[in-house]
Amino acid sequence: MAIATINPTTGDLVQDFSPYTEAEVDERISEAHAAYLALKATDFAIRAAWMHQAASLLEAEVESTAAMLVLEIGKPIVQARAEVLKCARSMRFYADNAEAFLAETELADPDSVGAKRAGTRYQPLGVVLAVMPWNFPLWQVVRFAAPALMAGNAGLLKHASNVPQTALYLDALFERAGFTPGSFRTLLIPSSGVERVLRDSRVVAATLTGSEPAGRSVATIAGSEVKHVVLELGGSDPFIVMPSADLDAAVGKAVESRTINNGQSCINAKRVIVHAGIYDEFLEKFTAAMKALVMGDPMNESTQLGPLATEAGRRDLHALVSDARENGAVIAAGGEPLDGPGWFYPATVIAGVTPAMRLYSEEAFGPSASVFRVTDREEALRLANDTTFGLSSAVWTRDPDEEEFFIDGLEAGAVVVNGISTSYPQLPFGGVKNSGVGRELAGAGIREFCNLKSVWRA
Repeated sequence: MAIATINPTTGDLVQDFSPYTEAEVDERISEAHAAYLALKATDFAIRAAWMHQAASLLEAEVESTAAMLVLEIGKPIVQARAEVLKCARSMRFYADNAEAFLAETELADPDSVGAKRAGTRYQPLGVVLAVMPWNFPLWQVVRFAAPALMAGNAGLLKHASNVPQTALYLDALFERAGFTPGSFRTLLIPSSGVERVLRDSRVVAATLTGSEPAGRSVATIAGSEVKHVVLELGGSDPFIVMPSADLDAAVGKAVESRTINNGQSCINAKRVIVHAGIYDEFLEKFTAAMKALVMGDPMNESTQLGPLATEAGRRDLHALVSDARENGAVIAAGGEPLDGPGWFYPATVIAGVTPAMRLYSEEAFGPSASVFRVTDREEALRLANDTTFGLSSAVWTRDPDEEEFFIDGLEAGAVVVNGISTSYPQLPFGGVKNSGVGRELAGAGIREFCNLKSVWRA
């Protein structure tokens, strides 16, 4: 795939970029390694001041940065601004909390291990390679970069090939804020260049957000090099609605969850599982709300649904929808690409999905929702867990017993009750099963790329 900005709204090539040579890549790895040696010698207060300045730059440049996100992936401008400001908040969160997250510990009873003093200390690992996707091109990177830099690591970014402008913006951002030159460096390379970087002895770990095949590839290389990885892969999140739920609120949030970022999010509510007692009413209201979404130019403030980010993405989504239709599913809304320029696909509602259809087991990356009817909570839970993925989940109920039943039983990295799945810097984020390993965000995220060193003193 060429490294290029192609406007999804028009399909026009905006700018293409030459991949870095091997010599240029080596130079950037050297810069990152030198920056790591300098960073680990600084204290938290200095790094925090730099991180706060990076947040201030984002806030000051929110309009131009949001417009860049719209240009590269077609994200509605209101959502693009929200992404930029979320990044700034996360930077400030880690600036303020990193030192506490990585505080040394002391055993209360060192005599129990035959020492005068004993405890633990967190120390940075070194240069970490981040392989990141295009769907949240700023946030996916910052949620790694902010904790990694605050811990004293340096970062290398191999971003998706269709967001090179965002990648280069991030390359400069942290240095502009005061971080040691080289602390965070973008590598404009194709996917085929990742292995060479990951096998470099100066690169000590990797994190990847993306597809399951990409995650398996990076994990295989890292495993052969005995290097630590964090993987956040795909998801096919359930959104369960029980009879006690606030139905109108559940409908509204189901629409929001399924179509945010034009439906291109790992934690969108892709499988809507509804109790038979309210299924017909829910489906009617949900379908009407999906049809009512305003689709159009993502730079327009009123637009709720923009184009898909890539032509291939739209083709893949339509193939899943067409397969479901051909195998007997009912397309209650949408289901056909729009004619004209750009890669628009309407909000789509599909009922009657069965295991014979690809949509039952594959992740739909676009504004397409599969709606299922179940007879009781046990069937809802079985269906929710009948997937190779386990990223996040949501359940709508006002029955406390049902809350606990689903919180305990759902096989996912997160359960949201009467809300929608999202990520917060204050809470760990990650999945189980084929949705990945490790955690991002909160204290868990900053500790992933640290050496937990035990210290024993006689």
